[in-house]
Amino acid sequence: MKKRYWIPLLVLAIAASAFFAFAPGFAERDMNRIDGKPLPEVSEDAKALHATLDIVDLHADTLLWKRSMVYAADRGHVDLPRLEAGNVAVQVFSSVTKTPTDQNYDSNSADGDNITLLAVGQLQPVRTWSSLLERTLYHAEKLERAARESNGMIIPIETPNDLDGVFGHRRIKGPQFVGALLSVEGLHNLEGDAANLERIYDAGVRMAGLTHFFDNELAGSMHGIEKGGLTPFGRNIVRRMEEMGMIVDIAHLSHTGVAEVLAMARRPVVSSHGGVQATCKVNRNLTDAEIRGLAATGGIIGVGYWEGAVCDTSPKAIAAAMNHIRDLVGIEHVALGSDYDGAVEVRFDTSKLVQVTQALMDAGFSEREIRAVMGGNAIRVLREGMKPLADVAQPATNS
Repeated sequence: MKKRYWIPLLVLAIAASAFFAFAPGFAERDMNRIDGKPLPEVSEDAKALHATLDIVDLHADTLLWKRSMVYAADRGHVDLPRLEAGNVAVQVFSSVTKTPTDQNYDSNSADGDNITLLAVGQLQPVRTWSSLLERTLYHAEKLERAARESNGMIIPIETPNDLDGVFGHRRIKGPQFVGALLSVEGLHNLEGDAANLERIYDAGVRMAGLTHFFDNELAGSMHGIEKGGLTPFGRNIVRRMEEMGMIVDIAHLSHTGVAEVLAMARRPVVSSHGGVQATCKVNRNLTDAEIRGLAATGGIIGVGYWEGAVCDTSPKAIAAAMNHIRDLVGIEHVALGSDYDGAVEVRFDTSKLVQVTQALMDAGFSEREIRAVMGGNAIRVLREGMKPLADVAQPATNS
């Protein structure tokens, strides 16, 4: 090859290598920010209490990004060292497989997909470039690989015994052990085939939301075009999830869809990440009627930490949303749902989770209530929700 040909090709190859090496990191830094605003001082009493808590966060999108969660990262919100610093016992990691172009809270079509560009740009396996199902299976593989690379510090959770095992390790060997449970943000990854529910269950998925930011084959999204209720396919999938021991998550589901899920639920239902309209009137947040309906199933609401969930990023705003749920339906239905690494801007990452403990203390929550919010309620629902329906003597019902 003549020199005048191979030099431009070499330059192009170097440019492409630089793009694939650095662009994913630049993208995550831009999307997963910490706003840098001042944080309240944490008391010694809050630190002491926080160190004794069994903490569960119901939602983080860390698997979406090209970095290992095992090692300390200079971007994002979650990795193993920061989970340890925040005393997190169980982190639910979500598989995000599709987001719409020009994503917003009000109205999105299913046309366009930002995650395809991310999958290609991060040099994920080619099978993930065109298949939503394969993206979830790849995320499951990433979680398994992280567990192996962590030398046993990350413990995958697929059964109630696995969940109990995490706390057994932490009691005996120390708090550096973190349980990891896999969820899905929108079951469009089934690609319209109910048999694929078995495939993602076999890959370790134990919680799933029906929709994300657009209407799909199962139901309408609260951010979709039609915002309709459950389809016959969606109803079938909800029933099958309950039977298998896969927890139903109503985050992002249309208000009509939420009402229909709550009416047919035989198991506790989860809203993994979001807020309440009483303190933050954003359409993705739950109304008081929805909070009451979810509580009637025995479920929990994971309160998020970003602007769209609590109309602020302060720990005080998070505690205010939790306080409303407590006063409306009881403390047993309040939980954490950060949405860390979910293209959100927050005040603190998971290493500073003691800020929530301090905010709850400042809001007058008792020690018992704080223990319930920070993890006790989620442990109860996860443990029961992973049991196949046939193994549950008295399943929750709201029908």
